[in-house]
Formats: sequence, C-alpha cells, structure tokens
Amino acid sequence: MNKTKEIWIAGFALFSLFFGAGNLILPPSLGAKAGLDWWIVVLGFVTTAVTIPILAIFAHAKLQGTLYDFGKKVSPAFSTLYCFLIYIIAIAIPSPRTAAVTHEMTVQPFADTAAIFTSIVYFVLVFVFAINRSKIIGLIGKFLTPIIVLILLIIIGIAIFTSSGAVHPSTFTIPFVDGLLEGYQTFDAIGGVVVGAVIIISLNYSSHTTFDAKRNLIRKAGLIAGTGLLLIYGGLILSGSLFSSTFVEKASRTEILTSLSTQTLGNLGTSFLSVLVALACFTTAVGIVTGTADYIKGICNNSQKAYIITAAIASVIGIIVGSYQVDFIITLAVPALMFLYPITIVLILLNIVPNKYASKQVFRAVVLVTFVFSIPDFLGFIIPRENLVGIKNIIPLANSNLGWVLPAFLVFVVSNSKRFFKI
Repeated sequence: MNKTKEIWIAGFALFSLFFGAGNLILPPSLGAKAGLDWWIVVLGFVTTAVTIPILAIFAHAKLQGTLYDFGKKVSPAFSTLYCFLIYIIAIAIPSPRTAAVTHEMTVQPFADTAAIFTSIVYFVLVFVFAINRSKIIGLIGKFLTPIIVLILLIIIGIAIFTSSGAVHPSTFTIPFVDGLLEGYQTFDAIGGVVVGAVIIISLNYSSHTTFDAKRNLIRKAGLIAGTGLLLIYGGLILSGSLFSSTFVEKASRTEILTSLSTQTLGNLGTSFLSVLVALACFTTAVGIVTGTADYIKGICNNSQKAYIITAAIASVIGIIVGSYQVDFIITLAVPALMFLYPITIVLILLNIVPNKYASKQVFRAVVLVTFVFSIPDFLGFIIPRENLVGIKNIIPLANSNLGWVLPAFLVFVVSNSKRFFKI
C-alpha cells in the first residue's frame, strides 16, 4: 500500500478512536458560556482535549509498548495501580455517560420513560456485544464516524453563516482555564495512553515492522487526528458562541447541542443526528467494557471467566451511573479527573522528552510532587472549599485548580539542573 495512503488511513482510524460521541455535548456548551471569548476557551480546551492526547500518541510512538510502560519508570507497583485506576474510572464515568447522553438526546425527546430503563436496556446490549465480540460494532464504527463528522461540519457551516450575531457576554472569569479544565471531561488524555497501545498492536501486524517506520507513521497519523479534532471542537465552540442568545437559560449540555442542531438542521436532521450519536455512544461503551475486560483477563492468565465477570461488573456499574443526568455524571467525574488527569499529563510529557532528561529519579520526583500538589484540587470538590482557602492561597495557580503545574515543572528543572547546565 502507498505510504501516504497508509498514513491517512491510520490518521482517520486514530481520529475515530478519539472521537467519542459523548464528548460532543461539551464544546457547544462552552461556546454558549464563553461568548466573545470563545477563541480563548478554544485554546484552553484543545490543550487538554487535543494537544495532550496527541502527545500521548507521540509518547507511544517512542515507547512502542503498553499502558503499563507509561508509569513503569516510577515503579512496577505504581504502574499497575495506575492501570487499574484508568480502567476503573473508564467503566465508572465515560462508559455510563454514553448511556445518559443516549437517553437525553435520543429517548427523552420522544418517550417519557425513566432513564433507568434506558440504562438497563443499553448495558444489557453492551454486555451481550462485549461477550460475543461481534465484528458488527467495528463495522458500525467505521461508517458512523464519517457520517457524524459530515453532519457536524454542516451544523458548523450553517451556524457560522446564519447566526444572528447576538452573542452573550462571557460568564467565565478566566476563559482559558475554564476551557482547559472542561477538556479534562473528554477523557482524551486518558484515551490517548490507552488508544496508543491499540495502534501499536495493530501496526505490529502490518508492513511497518521496524521501530522507526512505526514511529514515523504514528506521529504523522497523530497530527492528522489532532487537526480533525481541533476543527470539530473549535467549530462547535464557535457555533455555541454564535447562537448563545438563543439557548434557554441554564440549559444543560445536551439541551444546548440539541437546540443548536435543531436551529441549523431542523427537527428531522436533529432526530437523525440523535440516532447516530446513540449508535456511536454504544460502540464507545462496548469498546470501554471490552478493553477493561481484556486487561483483567490478561492479568488473570487469560481466564475467560475473569473476562465475563469484569464485563458483567462494568455493565452493572454502567446501569447504575448511567441512570443519572449527564450533567450530574460530569460533576461526579470532577474529583477523579482532578486526581488522575495531572498524573496522566506529566506521565505523557515525561515519556516524550529525551531519555537523558527522564530518568527514573526524575519520573518519581515529578509524579510524586504532581500527586501531592493536586490533592487540594481534588479535595476542593469533596469538602467545603472554605477549608482549603489558606493552602490554596499559598500555592501558585491553585485557585484555578492547577496548583500542581508550577511545582511539577520546577522539580523537573531542578532534577535535571546538572544536565541543563552542561548544555
């Protein structure tokens, strides 16, 4: 196969793996709140929802291993715990969220049924497909993504050329930070460290058998996928901003996306998009449950019983959490993301820098400091924030829930001071 064609195919495949339909509810809502500051919000959002995830792919291109390899320089025990936490959060938040999005966008507008019934039917089907590992899911995914992307581009195009021009003022105090933190909710950085391993395994069965060939292909494919995500996310944030004056006050994220779709595509187009999003959400949920079950199966001597039990537990969790409203699930995810996302980001960055600047000692120091200084951000969404005012005022950027950034950077620099001095 022509190398250029292979790169583009890999790029679109990578884009499809990142492109979670549940994430579509985030950008329009951001744009509606950002108003004229939409472009600043875009910069923040794409930092954590596009740039960091693509850097994770670059890190995989360098490592060419598994998720476990991302943290093994800290210690084997840490890396094992990190992998467990990644998969636990995956089945507890983003997987159930797909059911909630499906209910609010596809079922609720047409049938007055409780979300728990949608969630039960949804995850019973997820379990059945996960156990049978049907190829239908993969085939559906390949066709769904291009169609949804085309519809989204139409929505964005119509929004840009038909908006009334009445844009609400921004409700954000620091638009860049709000965009950056909302990018956590895409789970794309976590997806990057998981998905990259899938790409590596796929390439092991292709003609790209050499280390350099796989690295070059993955890097170029990552740039293609990142560009696609930037266009979709940025376009939806802009569209939300342009139509901000038309949304109901305090509208939920799904209501804003549905309203934007209705105003640009009409009721028929919105119904079509809702069905496609529901199918895309379903394939995402099956992928998460299957991936988690595969991981547990692997550490249990390829036990099929372990696979089935894990898939069943993941589906039960999905039923319970997925019966809540999307905005509640997003709020529920914040503490976990404040704890895990900073660690994931520093692991990604440490794995892409030259090895001479990323020794085991550097890994351990930076990850430890990141963990310690992200604790106030984590606790800020669990206990009353008044109890943390003193410590947050001491730590730079802590009031923006980014208290770990400067300490982690300083520790990295200090740990490498001798090497930097030689340069």
